[in-house]
Amino acid sequence: MELLKIQGLTKTIKKKKILDDISLTVRSGEIVGFLGPNGAGKTTTIKLIMGLFRITEGSISICGHDVVTDFEAAMANVGGIIENPDLYKRLTGRQNLEYFASMHNNVNKENIDDIIDLVKMSRRIDDKVKTYSLGMCQRVGIAQALLHNPRLLVLDEPTNGLDPIGIKELRDMLKYLVKEAGVGVFISSHLLSEMELMCDRIYIIDEGVIIGEKTIHESEETTEELIYEYTIHTDNNMKTLEYLNSLQANCKMENGGVSLIMRRSEMPNLIKNLVNQGIGIYAINQKHRTLEQDFISMTMGSKAQIR
Repeated sequence: MELLKIQGLTKTIKKKKILDDISLTVRSGEIVGFLGPNGAGKTTTIKLIMGLFRITEGSISICGHDVVTDFEAAMANVGGIIENPDLYKRLTGRQNLEYFASMHNNVNKENIDDIIDLVKMSRRIDDKVKTYSLGMCQRVGIAQALLHNPRLLVLDEPTNGLDPIGIKELRDMLKYLVKEAGVGVFISSHLLSEMELMCDRIYIIDEGVIIGEKTIHESEETTEELIYEYTIHTDNNMKTLEYLNSLQANCKMENGGVSLIMRRSEMPNLIKNLVNQGIGIYAINQKHRTLEQDFISMTMGSKAQIR
């Protein structure tokens, strides 16, 4: 089920387009990343989702409720944190949660205790927030966002200021929430490696335009047409290089073999042809195509088109 659906979203501020016709979805039980450089439009999009900015054009719906025409019903299904959670440092974590719970209907002590267990803060929840690490504050902030049992969790740059251990704890907690509570998570960041570890799908935004979508765990059918870098080790690398050059392949001598870039679906036929040329193949290594490679390719490509 689609928990978040954005269609043709445009935001103009002082005659400048901050967002230009973006569309995306988040389904139940998945973590969707929103990746882009600083100033790309990530926070603006999240503020529009949370009803903090007015939409110029397009629509946003949460669990089927339009954010503009059915605001209260939409917000009842979403919890969010924009950048760092805003907690009262002189209060304990539990007192913070009890205070925020008073703003919602039907949130009782048992609900709070369940959420504290869910975010794994039981041991420290009665300590004052001023003694917490950033990672603990993020846990309490997410607990706050979950108090009213939302189906969609929206997080803006939640890893800001976290050390590697804090980032891993946050990642593990979000994966646990998706699996155990069945929520959908929409999370923005500019940290490529972290998004690759955390997310099921990623939208890439640059200069207010969505320039690509990537599924992190591609199906076998999808990967057939993807382009990878291979290194072929043979009993005659020079003859291999000459043959590939005759095919006008993108290749070079590298790492004790011949490196080339081509579609995965083309490799079986190439292997057959190399054997027919009397070339003995010792090994073929396929390099994993990283999110960083896709991100750089997409963003550099978008800038070339814009300019």
